[in-house]
Amino acid sequence: MEVVEDIVIVGAGIAGLTTSVGLHRLGIRSLVLESADTLRTYGYAFALWTNAWKALDAIGVGETLREKHNRLSRLVSTSAISGLPTAELSLEGGHEVRRINRKVLIETLSNELPEGTIRYSSKVVHIQDSGFFKLIHLSDGTILKTKVLIGCDGVNSVVARFLGFSKPSFPGRASIRGYVDCKDGHGFEPKFLQFFGNGVRYGVTPCDDHGVYWFFTYIPSLQDTDIEKDPAKMKQFVLSKLGNVSSKIKAIFAKTDLNNMIWSQLKFRHPWELLWGNISKDVVCIAGDALHPMTPDIGQGGCSALEDGVILARVLAEALTGKLSGVIQDENAEEVEHMRITSGLKKFAKERRWRSIKLVSVAYIVGFIQQSDGIVISFLRDKVVARFLAGLLLKMSVFDCGGLIHS
Repeated sequence: MEVVEDIVIVGAGIAGLTTSVGLHRLGIRSLVLESADTLRTYGYAFALWTNAWKALDAIGVGETLREKHNRLSRLVSTSAISGLPTAELSLEGGHEVRRINRKVLIETLSNELPEGTIRYSSKVVHIQDSGFFKLIHLSDGTILKTKVLIGCDGVNSVVARFLGFSKPSFPGRASIRGYVDCKDGHGFEPKFLQFFGNGVRYGVTPCDDHGVYWFFTYIPSLQDTDIEKDPAKMKQFVLSKLGNVSSKIKAIFAKTDLNNMIWSQLKFRHPWELLWGNISKDVVCIAGDALHPMTPDIGQGGCSALEDGVILARVLAEALTGKLSGVIQDENAEEVEHMRITSGLKKFAKERRWRSIKLVSVAYIVGFIQQSDGIVISFLRDKVVARFLAGLLLKMSVFDCGGLIHS
């Protein structure tokens, strides 16, 4: 069975849903394919920085999310070796940072879409050229014929492979994340607390008056390669690595329910692959983690996916509704539209290439320095460049993706 669609987005994650909502705001319908049978809301929480809030405001959901999450006032970096603060920065004065519940974000975005926009249990198994169109073969035998194909299908993206990208690389680090619901209140100030030392990096941040999110990244060794299979061992491993920090911080990790932790292997895309790779080709492009998987060290994975979605919706709307300079408009309508779409996606690729390269590179370097346990680098991190490294998180968030329509 062959079904014709104008725009198909693969993946109902942050980038895919943001793009679809943006297009919907502009009066353009899209179909979002999700391989799972429900929304993928796992992952607990992540930080949304200033640039992300600009994107959320552009698609009209910023205020809804602000009502449910507390604004953070300061970023505090502390040595897990000495227990002493190494840097403290204000998050006020033009910066907006909140720790967001991922489930709330995904559901908020999906609720903005018309019923039937997301097609669940739709796994893409093959992509095929067909003149000005692309044929998308699904595992259930359905074939979708589309004018535009957008890959927002994560680090193992089928669409990215179609464009010639290799699988993301392993930076030699893993992550454990958890969430604690303190029914009587957690007592934490609205601060982003992060800790470094002895080869680990971790952080604790309140999401609202009751929820606290934590993350923990480390370099796996032969002794702890199987902890992801046993939550009890995973929790004990984290507790053993916290170092010299307050009992209040340790208590958050200790009271985490075993079912509220998740382990993952970190992935990133080499900057040179982003430099030379085809972010777009013909009527196909990629966004979000399919484009720029990065380590979590500057908190820009979800934020940059939101940027992608707004920019992609804007350039596609311009391509589908505007005129293409230098093209005689009485030519074959199908060919003209194809040229418009191709040109629009090239524009998106041009806008996002260097931003993606910068974010992936800075995240990797910051993570390498912050998690190093070498004597020299540890000394420089804690005594010389601590404030600079913390400031990079703010600097990378100083970006405005613009609105859905160019002003």
